[in-house]
Amino acid sequence: MQALTEELVRAALINASPEERDRLAVPPDFRFLDWDHIDFYAWRDPHSRGRGYIVADLAEGPVGVLMRATDAGGRAHPAMCNLCHAMQPGDQVALFTARRAGDAGARGDSVGTYICADLSCHENVRLAAPLAPNEVRASVDRRIDGTRHRIESFVERIAAAS
Repeated sequence: MQALTEELVRAALINASPEERDRLAVPPDFRFLDWDHIDFYAWRDPHSRGRGYIVADLAEGPVGVLMRATDAGGRAHPAMCNLCHAMQPGDQVALFTARRAGDAGARGDSVGTYICADLSCHENVRLAAPLAPNEVRASVDRRIDGTRHRIESFVERIAAAS
């Protein structure tokens, strides 16, 4: 992924208002990221745990989305992240919704999916051992490619004009 600055991240957000872009907070380690080894960038806002962000490197450049998370607490059953396909305890997967870009978002249209609550998909696909006893894992490269493809598709669904 190309190296990003805070300003580039703010500019990449396709479904955020100017006020939401101003409120965006990057994690403390943002300045030290090794961008050459990142397929996409996802994080929870350190100032508002209900907000999360994903920035994907698409053909047109970095495209980011602002998401809102439901409370992941209290679920007893395991759940699967729809992006990295990792099985997690139920309280470690949350429903994230994102307002669609453009007129569709202005009408209230949104896209939602279940994602690792801490947005750690980038690390989860690189784990060598399965996260759950019955979880079948493909090669690391295939998991990384699949996750990147699903994240790009999620971002493109939010960007799609309707």
